Amino acid sequence: MSIAPLVSATSDFEAKVRALMPDDVFATVTASYLEEPRGRYAGTAGLLAKPRTTEQVATLVAAAHAAGVAVIPYGGGTGLVGGQIAEDGVPPLILSLERMTALRSMHAEEGVMVVEAGMILADVQSHARAEGLMFPLSLASEGSARVGGVLSTNAGGVNVLRYGNARDLCLGLEVVMPDGTIWNGLTRLRKNNTGYDLRHLMIGAEGTLGIITAACLRLHPEPASEGTAFMAVRDPRAALSLLAMTQKRMGGGVSAFELIHKQGLDFLSETLPDVRQPFAEKPEWMVLIDVGLAQGLNPASALEALFSEASEAGLVSDGVIAQSQSQRQQFWALRENIPEANRRIGSVSSHDISVPLSAIPAFIERGNQAIAQLGSFRVNCFGHVGDGNLHYNVFPVDGKSRADHEHQREDIKRTVHDLVHDMGGSVSAEHGVGRLKVADLERYSDPVKLTTMRAIKDALDPKGIMNPGAVLAR
Repeated sequence: MSIAPLVSATSDFEAKVRALMPDDVFATVTASYLEEPRGRYAGTAGLLAKPRTTEQVATLVAAAHAAGVAVIPYGGGTGLVGGQIAEDGVPPLILSLERMTALRSMHAEEGVMVVEAGMILADVQSHARAEGLMFPLSLASEGSARVGGVLSTNAGGVNVLRYGNARDLCLGLEVVMPDGTIWNGLTRLRKNNTGYDLRHLMIGAEGTLGIITAACLRLHPEPASEGTAFMAVRDPRAALSLLAMTQKRMGGGVSAFELIHKQGLDFLSETLPDVRQPFAEKPEWMVLIDVGLAQGLNPASALEALFSEASEAGLVSDGVIAQSQSQRQQFWALRENIPEANRRIGSVSSHDISVPLSAIPAFIERGNQAIAQLGSFRVNCFGHVGDGNLHYNVFPVDGKSRADHEHQREDIKRTVHDLVHDMGGSVSAEHGVGRLKVADLERYSDPVKLTTMRAIKDALDPKGIMNPGAVLAR
């Protein structure tokens, strides 16, 4: 399908849309809208709009559709694959939803809340807690990530093991389509078999099929009691055995099960020495276990019994169980600061991958061997082992910098991703495709899947204005 060239959002188009709505909808494009956390992309400045209502979003998108102007949806700017950055092409309309932060309705008895897409994830969690409920999606960036971006990328986080990804926590959506029409799909129903589920089509589409303006979110009861523990494990295979043992003992009470390598602790010591570490002597491998149990059950006792059984089985060699809420927070602060420590060290190539759970030990072993053949590097492998999602990041050795290995970045990525694909995994577990992994999607995806995705994109967005260059090449 031939797509016409896009038109600049400045000059004639800007004059037209400024006449359609209040002047304060528009703002100056600052550097923050043209950067992404890893510094891999620099955006093209265009026209920045900050609408306050769904109707204003629809008006802007309809005008962009008529004129053939690119629309770049912008949430919290925390995405790690360049999905929020238009690096090249004519100046786009940057459409930020940061002013659309309303809690539209709360239905505590149903375990449901309806929020606008610009609400920050931490505020969603706070509103839920006020009703004695919880919104369990938890990310390191939850203080700045916004609902629209979280859903558009189908974000995961640390609690996927128990509660699922973002799509599992959403019942309905309101979406402005590429022609400016509004799909009113904010249903609170949990059963609704009336044709194609457009909700799941929009979730994970990264703004390429429409702009999410509001969402109906699913809430959960808060566990009566929670417990957290660090346990030093023999190796990743022992961690998997411990996971199975933990799930058997705790049933559905396991909220998170994180695998952490000694390299991550060393990076914390080097860059964030104030972060408290649980062991006097750093173990080679450790897991962070979080459980939430029903009333009458004691998490600390349950974790102590788990440690005893795992120790007898030779799976763990040491452990620390949080004795207070503040200590639980300290434990999680360590895990949540590992990405920041990584950023300060500066990775040569970072990989958000997933493989079948039983393949995790073999992947780590084969991955380390393959990276060693490419040169001297440090590997920090950590992540949500309970759902098969690892962050396998490659760093320069001490005394070298990322810049020293820039010429090897693509080779490293290809090596890791080829191995992941060979082992039946995914090269994007939770961060999305964005612009960073468009070529990877084409290389590793089933051809029928790619053809179907392209057909959907062409049908809904025939002018190719919605986040062009993200997910699918324009």
